[in-house]
Amino acid sequence: MIFVTVGTHEQQFNRLVSYMDEWASTHDEEVVIQSGFSTYEPKSAKFSKLYPYKTMVELVDKARIVITHGGPSSFIMPLQIGKVPVVVPRMKDHDEHVNNHQLDFARAVAERQGNIIVVEDVTKLGDTIDNYDSIVNGMKNGLASNNEMFCGRFEELVDEMMRGKK
Repeated sequence: MIFVTVGTHEQQFNRLVSYMDEWASTHDEEVVIQSGFSTYEPKSAKFSKLYPYKTMVELVDKARIVITHGGPSSFIMPLQIGKVPVVVPRMKDHDEHVNNHQLDFARAVAERQGNIIVVEDVTKLGDTIDNYDSIVNGMKNGLASNNEMFCGRFEELVDEMMRGKK
């Protein structure tokens, strides 16, 4: 299953929603789209304008591929679940946002962290889906949770203290 989320920004993201709906019409893999304020309504893909957060987490966890817009919250959550998201930034030229900050931010994260796949040209998204496994191979996977790191280190300290008391 491929899960697509365009977030909750009040401008449409028809470019991504319609592309993935068309992709769904010619492929056997299920596509589920959170379409937000997009005006295009999918015909082949399952969709809802919005999903509750718990449902979003379940869909991301279940998905083989997660495709998001360039909002940090939308691609950080898949990273925390251990997925490498495909990020398609909203662009001002397509009336999807007020400026190109999503594009700039996604490029910077991809360059610095190496744990997201940025697709700027939606017409190349099919190639990215087809080659997803080979693209992901060797990339960093996920984003370390500060809570997880703290708990792990705390457990080590407690173990050390307990061994010292014997």
